[in-house]
Amino acid sequence: MNRLAGKVALITGTGSGQGRAAALLFAAEGATVVGTDRDPQGAAETVELVRAAGGLVDSTHPLDLGHEDAVQVWIDEAAARHGGIDVLYNNAAATRFSPIAETSYEDWSFTLRNELDIVFLATKHAWPHLIARGGGCVLLVGSTAGITGSVTNTRIAHTASKGGVVAMTRQLAAEGAAHGIRANCISPGMIATPASQGTLLAEDHPMRTIARAIPLGRIGVPDDVARCALFLASDEASYVTGANLVVDGGWSAVLPGA
Repeated sequence: MNRLAGKVALITGTGSGQGRAAALLFAAEGATVVGTDRDPQGAAETVELVRAAGGLVDSTHPLDLGHEDAVQVWIDEAAARHGGIDVLYNNAAATRFSPIAETSYEDWSFTLRNELDIVFLATKHAWPHLIARGGGCVLLVGSTAGITGSVTNTRIAHTASKGGVVAMTRQLAAEGAAHGIRANCISPGMIATPASQGTLLAEDHPMRTIARAIPLGRIGVPDDVARCALFLASDEASYVTGANLVVDGGWSAVLPGA
């Protein structure tokens, strides 16, 4: 307990899934959580859940993380309200899946905006606050899609954006080291969230039986990812930066069914 005691942690996409799991876990471990989501109802429900469990949390919602001015206001106000920032967890994302021949430029742009641009904007505006704090932690969320192709899931834009996130992590680690800022990436495999349940795990999708190809024999849950994020955000990972932690039950280690 209290692995994040005294830390201020900004988490994007707290309205459901992995973001909600992280908000609950980080708060339980002593962090003051500052959340945001474009879904006001989901974000408000997360605030209620965290407070009911005795955690410290506030949230700005709805917020489009692709609007730079709004992102800067959210981050600057959070830093002013809580005396600084220690952790930025870039969890939020939205994507569209399609093969390259059927991917419109609109779909491509939507995916890069909502999986790559929003990470850049939040990190850029949190960076000065992390430096002022004397260091901190930036967490990014990649994907197994960013490290391997797939024959069962057509995802050209998603693959490009998540590969970019993994590469961005390494550059942030290089630039942040002199300031005491660590940057690490978590790359989940198949995780059961509201988004994946309605798309990749739907009855008519070829990946609906993917658990058969996962060595650990099950699809992941949001807490599987949140626990890894907790480690990377904590002082236990003080010598870890530039890493990409794959959280996929061994799926990418064996390749068949990817």
